[in-house]
This record gives sequence, structure tokens and C-alpha cells, in this order.
Amino acid sequence: MKLVVQVKLLPDEAAETALRETLRLCNIAANHASRRAFDTGVLRKASLQRLVYGELKQMGLSAQPAIHVVRKVAGAYATLKANLKAGNYGPEGSKRCAKAESTPIRFRKNAAQPFDDRCLSWQLDARTVSIWTVHGRSGRIGFQCSPEQMKLLSEYRRGESDLVFRGENWYLYATCDVPEADMREPKEGFLGVDLGIANIAVTSEGTVHAGRHLNQVRHRNRRVRARLQKKGTKSAKRLLRKLSGREARFAADTNHCISKKLVTEAEGTCRGIALEDLGGIRERVRLRKPQRVTLHSWSFAQLGAYISYKAAPAGVPVLYVDPRYTSQGCSACGHISKKNRPNQATFQCMSCGFAEHADVNAARNIAARGAAGWAVSHAADDAA
Repeated sequence: MKLVVQVKLLPDEAAETALRETLRLCNIAANHASRRAFDTGVLRKASLQRLVYGELKQMGLSAQPAIHVVRKVAGAYATLKANLKAGNYGPEGSKRCAKAESTPIRFRKNAAQPFDDRCLSWQLDARTVSIWTVHGRSGRIGFQCSPEQMKLLSEYRRGESDLVFRGENWYLYATCDVPEADMREPKEGFLGVDLGIANIAVTSEGTVHAGRHLNQVRHRNRRVRARLQKKGTKSAKRLLRKLSGREARFAADTNHCISKKLVTEAEGTCRGIALEDLGGIRERVRLRKPQRVTLHSWSFAQLGAYISYKAAPAGVPVLYVDPRYTSQGCSACGHISKKNRPNQATFQCMSCGFAEHADVNAARNIAARGAAGWAVSHAADDAA
């Protein structure tokens, strides 16, 4: 499996200037290649490279950085095409879709730039790295990372590393090809996880990962965004971009922490993890306008992805189950009724009288479906 290790660079003033100019030139070249691709309709990597390689070299790029710029542009257009086909820009003919199709892709002046081992070399023992710049090799730039990240770099680093400038800091995102652990048998069943908005995650054991603080941050940022959008000045727009990145990083950090705790709990108790398959829920659910913003800012897909990739190296199986009626069904007797949920937080079965926190009850139903799904899939494998 592919993992990305983020290390923080510690360049001196001269090295930082060289890195800044390098990133700027690479993205100027990427915008040039993007315009040429858009104007000529040449979007495939090999064809685009033949078209613009000489032009990029004349702009000051060396051979490998020029090739990586072409790959970045071709990849961006491939992603755009896939998003248009999937309807992520709205229905065909919509204003947003037409705008995406009628303008060339643009790259920010500080957009990330990939480098391979021909233009970037690691000295792991010294914790330094040497990077190609427009002024030649940068010399050895120090970096810092955790012992776990260093172990991944030394044993599993493969392929490209992306140079990233974010928040006045420089980073390298290194790709590591980590072998997946053998999937172990969940001897103690499955840990059901109910994903929600009021509570981000609730387990079948009753552990609650509350989302109150995250939602408070989002509501506060929403009010600030509204004021800045109404103001409309350049400084307001600059603050909006900064605020957007800060909120996304905060939500991602929250999901990382929760997913790590869930995987650790499942691994320590010899269980798998069962999650609801919530794909398409935004299209299926009909809500009042004030609730739509909360639903669309709910990052359940990111949390599920974090759980899956953290579980793979630990050998913890992750199953997605049908989410229908997990909130209305009784985990004790199986009776399903809307009346079992008198309010958001309470579950009380109208048939057997069983009472429990609504999210814990739903998580237990998810755990049971996970165990049943695992048994069915392995029975089929054994029969085959």
C-alpha cells in the first residue's frame, strides 16, 4: 500500500530563496504547458511532452523537472475529465461545468512540484536532502520528522517526492510503498462504528468521539466567511483562502486522531471494524436549508479512508455494511420502527423495551452486520 510521509525542511535563507524561485518557475511552466494543451487539444502525456518539452527547457527547466511539469499538467487534465464525467462539476451544460470546460487549468505560483531521485537525493543518516533548483543543486538541506517516519523513509521510500510550500514552511511529501500485513481473523467479532454529525464516531462499546468542538469551529468560521465575503476586498479574499486551509487542516487532524484511536482499539481487542457505507448520502437525504451546510461539511468519507489505511498495516479487517435502519432497529431484539427514536440521542424499543444511547445502539447493529458479512464472505471463499 502507498503511504505518504511528510517531512519538514529546514532551509537557510539562500536555500529558501532558491526553492521559492524553483517552485515559481515550475508553475509558470505548468501554466504555459496547460495553455498549449488547451489550445491544441493535446492532453496525453507523451504527446504533450513532444509538443512543449523544448519550450520548457528554454524557460530554464532541466530535463527531469520539465518532464515532471508535463506529467503534472497531463494528470490535471485527466482528473478534470474524470470529474466532469462523474458530474462533480454539475450536470452537463451547467454554468460551472461550462466554465471548467472552456478555460485552461491554472496552477498557483506555489503549487506542489514532484521530483524523482534524479533531481532529489536523501541523506537519511544525516537527516538532510539535496534538491535541484534553478540555481543548481541546493546543497544539503536539513529536515525533521518522527522516528516512525524515518523508519518508513529508510525501508519503504519509493518513487517521487513532492516539494510543498504551506503556511510559510517547506515540506517534502515522500511516497512509501509499505507491504500490507496479513489480514487476521477477527476472533472477537467486529467493532461497530456509527458515524454522525453531532457525534463524529460512536463505537459499539460506548466510546463517544464528540463533534461539538469541530462543529463549533465550523460555525464560527462560517460566520467569519460570511462577513469577509460581504466585504469583498483583496485582503478579505486573502483571509478567506487562509481560513479555508486552516479549517480543512483542523478537520483532517481531528479525523486522524479519531481513526488512530479506533484502529488501536480494534487491534488491541482482536476485532475488525465495521462502518456504514454512506456513499451518495448527500443526494439521498432531503434536509431543510440550514441543515444542508452541516451535511455537506461532514467529512465522513475522509474519516473512513483514514480508518482503512491505518487498519491495513495493522492487519485489521474493515468492512462496509448496509446503513439502512441501523438507527431505527433494536440491537437486542431486531424490531424496526421510527417510533424507537423519540429524539436524536435516545433509543427505546417499542417491542422489548430495550433502551440505550441511539448512536451506541446503531453501532451495535453495524457490528452485528459486520460479523455477518465477514461470515458470509469467508463461507463463500471456503466453498470456492
